[in-house]
Amino acid sequence: MDFPSIESFVGNTPLARLQRLSIGHHNRLLVKLEGNNPAGSVKDRPAMNMIRQAEARGEIRPGDTLIEATSGNTGIALAMAAAIRGYRMLLVMPANMSVE
Repeated sequence: MDFPSIESFVGNTPLARLQRLSIGHHNRLLVKLEGNNPAGSVKDRPAMNMIRQAEARGEIRPGDTLIEATSGNTGIALAMAAAIRGYRMLLVMPANMSVE
């Protein structure tokens, strides 16, 4: 049995219609449910694309260690994308940031 890669789910999130905001306005308002990305964030898509573009430019290769200063969802998304693509990831954050 063949199973899809986690990478195939990044950005492949569902659309939902906001029906109450569309009533009487002759429009259809859709939202993309980015929280359904594998790391649960809108940051999954740009993180994966940053790594893919760096690969395409020959700037990184599997086995390299990537370093990013972060204090939030971008770091989580980059860690996931790096793991999927075969990179080690080192995330650093300022000492004055909260523990969570």
